[in-house]
Amino acid sequence: MGLLEWGLLLLLSVLWGGSFFFSKVALAELPPFTVVLGRVAIAAAALYVYLRATGRTIPESGDVWRAFFGMGLLNNLIPFSLIFWGQTAIASGLASILNATTPIFSILVAHLLTADEKMTPQKIAGVLLGVAGVVVLMSGSAFAGNGPPLWALVACLSAALSYGFAGTFGRRFRRMGIAPAVGAFGQTAATTVMMLPLVALVDAPWGLAAPHLVTIGALLALALISTALAYIIFFHILSVGGAINSSLVTLLIPVSAILLGSLVLGERLSSSHFLGMALIALGLLSIDGRIFAMLRRAPAT
Repeated sequence: MGLLEWGLLLLLSVLWGGSFFFSKVALAELPPFTVVLGRVAIAAAALYVYLRATGRTIPESGDVWRAFFGMGLLNNLIPFSLIFWGQTAIASGLASILNATTPIFSILVAHLLTADEKMTPQKIAGVLLGVAGVVVLMSGSAFAGNGPPLWALVACLSAALSYGFAGTFGRRFRRMGIAPAVGAFGQTAATTVMMLPLVALVDAPWGLAAPHLVTIGALLALALISTALAYIIFFHILSVGGAINSSLVTLLIPVSAILLGSLVLGERLSSSHFLGMALIALGLLSIDGRIFAMLRRAPAT
């Protein structure tokens, strides 16, 4: 990836870090599936207006829309629902740390399903460090019953696994010649269609109390900033840097998520959470090759 892509990766980490904060605010009044539907439906509408305003063509091919529905399932419906469900019981900062395991799952999935992103010694080392970080996060209080519930931690980890599959699945958009903004619209529109019957069946939103303006504002920010704009950037990075490089954004997301959760929501994380995040960060740096490159350049003593 070039300098532009690394800069976009940093911007994307801020946008997606904010998504954990915005969703936590929205979940105070709205159930998880309704928040997912609001997020993707508003994002799809905004992206549709953007595509029309810029004169871009929306694909009509059945093969393309099948790909959109597959990506919408793996990259939106499953992980959004699991993360929001988990966030009803755990802090937004902790959810973002668990989400940082996405590259670890991306490596495993890419190794099994692709020909050009196979496992290497440094990736294996990164996976082991990342697994160690997850063990630290889920140890102690999580199993003792006086900390975050285990089901919430597993839900966020399962979301990261789904993102791992989505990163590999999404590589086909480049082969199909689909522009980033078109891919972002297609998957959010497809997810909206899939979420409608689920929300109607489970949440029955017509019976919910009208949300306050703060909740509406958080949902709009989640949809427009952390989804519509973020996905345009994400698909550009994915098309240039591949599944593993694009998933490295999750290394940076916890920083902004933790800061927002701490400053605005008053959330606090334990020392084991930060230790787990440090191990995951080391794992991601190993995957990226930075640690090994620095060791090779270090002068001999």
